[in-house]
Amino acid sequence: MAAIPPVCEFGLKAPDFTLPGTDGRTWSLRDVAGPRGTLIMFICNHCPYVLAVIDRIVRDGHDLQALGIGVAAISSNDATAYPADSFDNMKKLAARHGFTFPYLYDESQEVARAYGAVCTPDFFGYNADLELQYRGRLDASRKQAGPPDLRRDLFEAMKQVAETGRGPAEQIPSMGCSIKWKETA
Repeated sequence: MAAIPPVCEFGLKAPDFTLPGTDGRTWSLRDVAGPRGTLIMFICNHCPYVLAVIDRIVRDGHDLQALGIGVAAISSNDATAYPADSFDNMKKLAARHGFTFPYLYDESQEVARAYGAVCTPDFFGYNADLELQYRGRLDASRKQAGPPDLRRDLFEAMKQVAETGRGPAEQIPSMGCSIKWKETA
Protein backbone atom coordinates (compact mmCIF):
# COMPACT_ATOMS: atom_id res chain seq x y z
CA MET A 1 0.00 0.00 0.00
CA ALA A 2 1.34 3.44 -0.91
CA ALA A 3 2.16 5.84 1.90
CA ILE A 4 2.84 9.57 1.82
CA PRO A 5 4.86 11.30 4.58
CA PRO A 6 3.82 14.58 6.22
CA VAL A 7 5.18 17.96 5.15
CA CYS A 8 8.58 19.24 6.28
CA GLU A 9 8.83 20.42 9.89
CA PHE A 10 11.51 23.05 9.29
CA GLY A 11 14.16 23.23 12.02
CA LEU A 12 13.42 19.84 13.60
CA LYS A 13 16.72 18.40 14.84
CA ALA A 14 18.04 15.14 13.40
CA PRO A 15 17.78 12.29 15.90
CA ASP A 16 21.09 10.62 16.71
CA PHE A 17 21.67 6.96 15.93
CA THR A 18 24.30 4.24 15.95
CA LEU A 19 23.68 1.53 13.36
CA PRO A 20 25.62 -1.23 11.60
CA GLY A 21 26.47 -0.65 7.96
CA THR A 22 26.73 -3.09 5.09
CA ASP A 23 30.41 -2.08 4.88
CA GLY A 24 31.15 -3.70 8.27
CA ARG A 25 31.39 -0.38 10.14
CA THR A 26 29.12 1.03 12.81
CA TRP A 27 27.88 4.51 11.91
CA SER A 28 26.49 7.36 14.01
CA LEU A 29 24.81 10.54 12.85
CA ARG A 30 28.05 12.40 13.60
CA ASP A 31 29.97 9.99 11.31
CA VAL A 32 27.51 10.57 8.47
CA ALA A 33 26.99 14.34 8.83
CA GLY A 34 28.54 16.52 6.14
CA PRO A 35 29.98 20.02 6.53
CA ARG A 36 27.20 21.54 4.38
CA GLY A 37 24.28 19.29 5.31
CA THR A 38 23.10 15.72 5.75
CA LEU A 39 20.66 13.51 3.87
CA ILE A 40 19.11 10.53 5.65
CA MET A 41 17.13 8.25 3.31
CA PHE A 42 14.85 5.44 4.43
CA ILE A 43 14.85 2.81 1.70
CA CYS A 44 14.63 -0.98 1.46
CA ASN A 45 15.55 -3.77 -0.91
CA HIS A 46 12.15 -4.91 -2.18
CA CYS A 47 9.96 -1.79 -2.57
CA PRO A 48 9.02 -1.18 -6.23
CA TYR A 49 9.11 2.60 -5.62
CA VAL A 50 12.74 2.35 -4.44
CA LEU A 51 13.80 -0.15 -7.08
CA ALA A 52 12.36 2.03 -9.86
CA VAL A 53 14.73 4.87 -8.93
CA ILE A 54 17.62 3.16 -7.12
CA ASP A 55 20.10 4.31 -9.77
CA ARG A 56 18.86 7.90 -9.37
CA ILE A 57 19.16 7.61 -5.58
CA VAL A 58 22.76 6.45 -5.99
CA ARG A 59 23.47 9.22 -8.55
CA ASP A 60 22.00 11.95 -6.35
CA GLY A 61 23.72 10.61 -3.24
CA HIS A 62 27.07 10.69 -5.03
CA ASP A 63 26.46 14.16 -6.48
CA LEU A 64 25.38 15.54 -3.08
CA GLN A 65 28.46 14.10 -1.39
CA ALA A 66 30.53 16.12 -3.88
CA LEU A 67 28.76 19.26 -2.58
CA GLY A 68 29.67 18.50 1.06
CA ILE A 69 26.39 16.81 1.99
CA GLY A 70 26.74 13.70 4.15
CA VAL A 71 24.51 10.87 2.93
CA ALA A 72 23.25 7.64 4.48
CA ALA A 73 20.49 5.17 3.62
CA ILE A 74 18.68 3.22 6.33
CA SER A 75 16.55 0.10 6.03
CA SER A 76 14.09 -0.36 8.90
CA ASN A 77 11.73 -2.97 7.47
CA ASP A 78 10.85 -6.13 9.37
CA ALA A 79 13.23 -8.59 7.70
CA THR A 80 11.56 -11.58 9.37
CA ALA A 81 8.31 -10.87 7.56
CA TYR A 82 10.12 -9.51 4.47
CA PRO A 83 13.28 -11.64 3.96
CA ALA A 84 14.25 -9.64 0.86
CA ASP A 85 15.09 -6.81 3.29
CA SER A 86 17.57 -8.87 5.35
CA PHE A 87 20.99 -7.46 6.21
CA ASP A 88 22.67 -9.95 3.84
CA ASN A 89 20.41 -8.78 1.02
CA MET A 90 21.15 -5.16 1.94
CA LYS A 91 24.86 -5.91 1.41
CA LYS A 92 24.09 -7.38 -2.02
CA LEU A 93 21.95 -4.40 -3.07
CA ALA A 94 24.60 -1.87 -1.96
CA ALA A 95 27.33 -3.74 -3.84
CA ARG A 96 25.23 -4.30 -6.97
CA HIS A 97 24.34 -0.61 -7.24
CA GLY A 98 27.69 0.82 -6.11
CA PHE A 99 26.49 2.79 -3.08
CA THR A 100 28.98 5.56 -2.26
CA PHE A 101 27.24 6.17 1.07
CA PRO A 102 26.63 3.88 4.04
CA TYR A 103 23.59 1.58 3.97
CA LEU A 104 22.54 1.04 7.58
CA TYR A 105 20.34 -1.56 9.25
CA ASP A 106 17.76 -0.38 11.80
CA GLU A 107 16.74 -3.82 13.04
CA SER A 108 14.96 -2.46 16.15
CA GLN A 109 13.09 0.13 14.04
CA GLU A 110 13.84 2.72 16.75
CA VAL A 111 15.61 5.05 14.33
CA ALA A 112 12.72 5.02 11.85
CA ARG A 113 10.33 5.83 14.70
CA ALA A 114 12.59 8.63 15.98
CA TYR A 115 12.68 10.22 12.53
CA GLY A 116 8.99 9.68 11.90
CA ALA A 117 9.75 7.74 8.71
CA VAL A 118 6.60 6.59 6.95
CA CYS A 119 7.55 5.05 3.62
CA THR A 120 10.32 3.86 1.36
CA PRO A 121 11.73 6.01 0.00
CA ASP A 122 11.47 8.75 2.65
CA PHE A 123 14.03 11.57 2.50
CA PHE A 124 15.15 13.79 5.39
CA GLY A 125 17.43 16.66 4.36
CA TYR A 126 19.24 18.65 7.06
CA ASN A 127 21.40 21.75 7.01
CA ALA A 128 24.89 21.95 8.56
CA ASP A 129 23.27 22.45 11.99
CA LEU A 130 21.27 19.21 11.52
CA GLU A 131 17.97 21.12 11.25
CA LEU A 132 15.38 19.62 8.91
CA GLN A 133 15.05 21.55 5.64
CA TYR A 134 13.67 19.00 3.17
CA ARG A 135 11.08 16.21 3.43
CA GLY A 136 10.16 15.84 -0.21
CA ARG A 137 10.43 13.51 -3.15
CA LEU A 138 13.39 12.40 -5.24
CA ASP A 139 11.62 13.41 -8.44
CA ALA A 140 8.20 12.88 -10.05
CA SER A 141 8.75 9.12 -10.50
CA ARG A 142 6.34 6.71 -8.85
CA LYS A 143 6.31 2.90 -9.15
CA GLN A 144 8.06 3.30 -12.49
CA ALA A 145 10.93 5.66 -13.15
CA GLY A 146 9.85 8.79 -14.96
CA PRO A 147 11.69 10.16 -18.00
CA PRO A 148 15.44 10.76 -17.50
CA ASP A 149 15.01 14.54 -17.83
CA LEU A 150 12.73 14.88 -14.77
CA ARG A 151 13.55 17.73 -12.41
CA ARG A 152 15.82 16.41 -9.65
CA ASP A 153 13.74 17.72 -6.71
CA LEU A 154 15.87 16.14 -3.96
CA PHE A 155 19.17 17.13 -5.52
CA GLU A 156 18.07 20.72 -6.20
CA ALA A 157 16.65 21.12 -2.69
CA MET A 158 19.77 19.77 -1.01
CA LYS A 159 22.01 21.85 -3.26
CA GLN A 160 20.05 24.89 -2.03
CA VAL A 161 20.51 23.70 1.57
CA ALA A 162 24.27 23.34 0.99
CA GLU A 163 24.45 26.87 -0.43
CA THR A 164 22.04 28.73 1.88
CA GLY A 165 21.29 26.52 4.89
CA ARG A 166 17.58 26.63 3.98
CA GLY A 167 15.39 24.27 2.00
CA PRO A 168 12.70 25.31 -0.49
CA ALA A 169 9.41 26.54 0.97
CA GLU A 170 7.43 24.45 -1.53
CA GLN A 171 8.02 20.69 -1.32
CA ILE A 172 6.17 17.75 -2.83
CA PRO A 173 6.08 14.74 -0.49
CA SER A 174 7.67 11.45 -1.42
CA MET A 175 5.48 8.43 -2.07
CA GLY A 176 6.29 4.79 -1.57
CA CYS A 177 5.58 1.55 0.23
CA SER A 178 4.79 1.86 3.90
CA ILE A 179 7.55 0.86 6.28
CA LYS A 180 7.02 -2.77 7.27
CA TRP A 181 6.68 -2.49 11.05
CA LYS A 182 7.16 -5.48 13.31
CA GLU A 183 4.04 -6.74 15.00
CA THR A 184 3.93 -5.78 18.66
CA ALA A 185 2.85 -8.33 21.21
